[in-house]
Amino acid sequence: MNVLLLYPKYPDTFWSFKHVLNFVRSKAAYPPLGLLTIAPMLPEKWNKKLIDMNVTELKDKDILDADIVFISAMIVQKESTLAVIERCKQLNRKVVAGGPLFMSYRDKFEHVDHLILGEAEVTLPLFLKDLEEGNAKRLYDSKERPDISKTPLPMWSLIRQKDYAMLSVQYSRGCPFDCEFCDIVVMNGRTPRAKTNEQMISEFQSLYDAGWRGHVFIVDDNFIGNKSNVMKMLTELIEWQKKNRYPFSFVTQVSIDLAENPDLMKTMREANFYQVFVGIETPNADSLQECGKKQNARADLTQAIKTINNNGMQVTGGFIVGFDSDTKEIFDTQINFIQKSGVVVAMVGMLGAVPGTRLWERLKKDNRILNDSSGDNLDGESNIVPLLGMDELKAGYRRILSEIYSKKNYYKRISTSMKNYKPTVIPRFKFTDIHAIAKAFWKIGIFSKGERVLFWKMILKTSFTKTRALPEVITSIVFGFHFDAVVKKL
Repeated sequence: MNVLLLYPKYPDTFWSFKHVLNFVRSKAAYPPLGLLTIAPMLPEKWNKKLIDMNVTELKDKDILDADIVFISAMIVQKESTLAVIERCKQLNRKVVAGGPLFMSYRDKFEHVDHLILGEAEVTLPLFLKDLEEGNAKRLYDSKERPDISKTPLPMWSLIRQKDYAMLSVQYSRGCPFDCEFCDIVVMNGRTPRAKTNEQMISEFQSLYDAGWRGHVFIVDDNFIGNKSNVMKMLTELIEWQKKNRYPFSFVTQVSIDLAENPDLMKTMREANFYQVFVGIETPNADSLQECGKKQNARADLTQAIKTINNNGMQVTGGFIVGFDSDTKEIFDTQINFIQKSGVVVAMVGMLGAVPGTRLWERLKKDNRILNDSSGDNLDGESNIVPLLGMDELKAGYRRILSEIYSKKNYYKRISTSMKNYKPTVIPRFKFTDIHAIAKAFWKIGIFSKGERVLFWKMILKTSFTKTRALPEVITSIVFGFHFDAVVKKL
């Protein structure tokens, strides 16, 4: 059996980093970890080929050479996914599909032959058994939360590492919080399930043995969902990092209550974590209560961000406008908060609803669902009827982005962030890093007329006052190049 593992194309979004990938000579930000994890679950005797359409062009021959095509996708990849499914059907190949897109919109893909929903450790073996016996059903689904300590190592041999800016691993699934708009608990539950410490060290070792050195994204939706477990794992990771001379630096996603745990921040810092994404959402206390973001409602958000920065980790943040509790003042409030807090990379989106979430169920009862979610936090659209009024929401949203990603305000945030940031990460420079720095100096420092003065002021200031933070400053400046291009499309 020849199987094609297919990952559809991302549009130009906030997280695609399309406009900065050539700085680091990469074709995509991250590899398709789901498909790489699914691959070793398939029969060993099958011939497996993976095509990530974000790095490789899909040809008809690739489809024709396969007996069956497996597709995994997120909601934001819907347009590319539909086109790929149509190509497969025209070429008379069966399609097996799974992942967040299909879990949320299972009824939208009538040309998919087999839907493998839920977690693959549970549903994929059922499908494979039926397939071998010649009676595979169209739908496999389960609410069971499997023990992920039995999940196999990703099959790194299916990709070219140099195509990606960073590689990724998963430590845990699930989140103890239940935010109204979030579909994480729908897909993975509220009880965090973690891999064993030995398993994680094996995963890091497999990356190391495959030749990877540099940034690693731990993709958990809340890495610190079980703080006791993660502390034990990090202790072993620190020893592994020391033994191997710190080959990796880490990025992950956490809840804001990280700032309440000095020991955990210290341990993450020692393990070489340098950046965390936090769902900050809004400084509006009423909106935080509305959406059930209790961990944020009880925190001093500005101080929490500063505390994490002081512990050697940059904070990137997610923000939302359009809650029912938001008034027309929310736009200025968000702008002021983002600028004051110094969250350089601020992903601001309009509130949207995804099937299965508590928000979807509430708004559906009130006939406030307009259409499907695009999954794109930066497309200037919402699929719900906002109490603010759609026109006012869209106009205010665009104003937020134009303000926070103006060159002047963006560099102000870098400066604010650097005042609070105490860099501790142990860097490992690669040729691509040197190339990125050189290109930034050339493209932004010399040829960007509207930015080069700001660029050189920031570079010189950092060089004299906080030299060790220079790599983070250059990274932030390069990210700004991407955000500027994306925001201009709105």
